Amino acid sequence: MFSRRNFLQTGAMAAAGLLANAQVRADGPGIQTVESPLENADRDLWEKEGRHLRVGLVGSGWYGKSDLFRLIQCGGEHIEVCGLCDVDSKILEDAGRLIAERQANKKVPNLYKDYREMLANEKLDVCLIGTPDHWHALPAIAAMEAGCDVYLQKPIGVDVIECAAMYKTARRLNRVVQVGLQRRSTPILVDAKKKYFDSGAMGDIYTADTHCFLGWRGAPIYDQNQTPPPNLDFDFWCGPGPKNKYYRQLQHGWRQFMEYGNGIIGDMGVHMFDLTRWLMDLGWPKQITSNGGRFAFPEATTTIPDTQVARFDYDGKTVEWHYHTWTEVPDGRFYWGTEILGTKAQFRANSSCADFKPRGGEWVKVNSGTEFDRYPTDQTEPGLEKNIAGANRAHMWNFLARIVDRGRPASDIEEGYISTASCILANISLQMGGVALEWDPENICVKNNPEANKLLARPYRAPWKHPEI
Repeated sequence: MFSRRNFLQTGAMAAAGLLANAQVRADGPGIQTVESPLENADRDLWEKEGRHLRVGLVGSGWYGKSDLFRLIQCGGEHIEVCGLCDVDSKILEDAGRLIAERQANKKVPNLYKDYREMLANEKLDVCLIGTPDHWHALPAIAAMEAGCDVYLQKPIGVDVIECAAMYKTARRLNRVVQVGLQRRSTPILVDAKKKYFDSGAMGDIYTADTHCFLGWRGAPIYDQNQTPPPNLDFDFWCGPGPKNKYYRQLQHGWRQFMEYGNGIIGDMGVHMFDLTRWLMDLGWPKQITSNGGRFAFPEATTTIPDTQVARFDYDGKTVEWHYHTWTEVPDGRFYWGTEILGTKAQFRANSSCADFKPRGGEWVKVNSGTEFDRYPTDQTEPGLEKNIAGANRAHMWNFLARIVDRGRPASDIEEGYISTASCILANISLQMGGVALEWDPENICVKNNPEANKLLARPYRAPWKHPEI
């Protein structure tokens, strides 16, 4: 592995302006791989002033556990996982065993099917929400009302009014809410924003393209109606969403069903749109338009589009989203990402890459590295996205530091609200045949379009009640 001195002695690498106090190595022709820097102000603040936190998790499947594992890695002995919640008893029991192996007190947390019982019984300081999208709003709002700061997975809600209600609740109760849009904490991207965007090295920027060509993420599902397994309370899993037929793929492939999520724009798209907004210092778009449909796989059980184009218009700037599942990926490093064009340079990035090309120059290509030396359990953790675990830890340290100083985290609920609601509005435009939606964030409505405004809140299935604003 190269030392930092050797790294900076090479001209192309020096031009990248990469992270100080980071370990760097070559990773193929013309690509450098950078690990997270050893210095981290948020981590230092937490280690100096951190306190004991009682923690609970709602949604104990793959990514809920992944978030909780990162929190335990960062918070150390201060973190006591007191409660876990899931509507699948097998997932819940497995999660309890794994958390007991990792947390300092080696205790199995109390296990719950109903998040309301966990919040009532455990008196938590922090609650993580790792459920499917249609189950984000009610537990998040209930956790904030129970006194918790919240780590909330993206997209923050399944409809616009849910998102607004969560944002307003967080502000009313002064809760710290970190959204799992961790590109804002990804070290190579934090560095790139400073070196290329904030410095003016990109020049003037008028357009950006975000995209996902990851076929398996949106691959069509052809499945037959089945009986739910005995370990799953399917009625509770559906919750406020419609109780449709149970499919074998539904429980873990729910993103393929618009009834419980917002398609790939609500999954991968919200990440790249949020990253682009952050890099370009953009807030709410003025106008949103989208077209697409189920063109390639019309007979699939899947109910999300397999093809979608969306446009987010700002004053003098445009951000686009392109998604499809049915072609070969043109570039393996950028099957998913954002490409931003400036008058002086080009930039492309995703969760693990950050490439910069000055006008007339060569590409400087950078990948995020793994951190197995520092966190050996990363090597064996099932399902871990190993090259972004460092970014997730940085995001957790940022969350913990804000719990200490009560400031706004890197991916504050307001940023999650803007990015999520904008992507949901794109889906509403698509649903309405591609109509342009002029958004009014102050009044939380689409201007001069009562039909679009009827779609801002999805109907809830009784007895669940939709949040109000």
